[in-house]
Amino acid sequence: MHKTLLALSATLGLLLATMGSAAAFDLGIVGFQMSSETHARCANAAKAAAEDRGWEATILNSHGSLPTHARQVKSLIQKQVDGIILCMSKPVQISGQLAAAQNAGIAVISVMSGGSPYTLFDIEDNEYAAGAESALYLLGQLDYEGSILTARFDGNVGTRIRGKVLDVVLSENTAVDVVGSHSMARTASWRSDVRKGMQALIMQNEGKFQGVWASFDGQAFIIDDLLREQGMHKGDVVLVSTDGGPEAFRRIQDPGSMLTATVAIPFDAMGRKAVTSMDRIAVQGESRDAIVSGPYLYMPATLVDANNVDEFIEQ
Repeated sequence: MHKTLLALSATLGLLLATMGSAAAFDLGIVGFQMSSETHARCANAAKAAAEDRGWEATILNSHGSLPTHARQVKSLIQKQVDGIILCMSKPVQISGQLAAAQNAGIAVISVMSGGSPYTLFDIEDNEYAAGAESALYLLGQLDYEGSILTARFDGNVGTRIRGKVLDVVLSENTAVDVVGSHSMARTASWRSDVRKGMQALIMQNEGKFQGVWASFDGQAFIIDDLLREQGMHKGDVVLVSTDGGPEAFRRIQDPGSMLTATVAIPFDAMGRKAVTSMDRIAVQGESRDAIVSGPYLYMPATLVDANNVDEFIEQ
């Protein structure tokens, strides 16, 4: 009996030592442009959720450069990480790297990036629904007549869809005209690009527009500042965008800000969802089909304006 207990104790000690020395799950997280609040929120939330599980988590910032993005994914494959989460990636353009990850047995989940045959799935909001919500809210505030300015960005699939949905809504509501539009270039200095382009439109169309549509909040913040520099006040024009986040909510609540509403996408929750899904599939061994059917896992967006912004402000 004594020998049996000693043997069991030794076996248990060996098991615990093995468990203690086992390497933690190694997760690579790549944010395409971490100067963008939304990219940073997704990546940072994923990192925090991974570290809460005791995982090793590394964030890489591609600084908006596709070649850098591809190299970073390749480096994670060479490092032999256990999993990769991509925030606002370009899966079509880096399909070679994603195929290599799949061949290496590395699980890849993307967020707000679009589908790929080489990733488990992409976590998205329904951009068509979000685009319709922002467009219809703007037109409703204008009583479906008047003139607007638009700030677009066709270099991202989500913002491009929002713009296309806006065009469909406008085609059915011809009493609203677009008197000026700026398309943001894909550049590391996108803020300067938006400021220069929208400043010109605001000056050229002074007194001729009642609303402004922005494809994402980062553009809206710049436009908000420009409108205030022109001496405008909340209510003078309707400014609507999409993304959501602390800064957007603060501005909606601020009586000095022009931002009227945003369609809030849960980027933080998406980052956390990517980690929980990675855990279930790559660690616990669950089937992908137990989590999602198809290439997209949808998480709902919510329109936030003065009526409900208090619910989104952190106490």
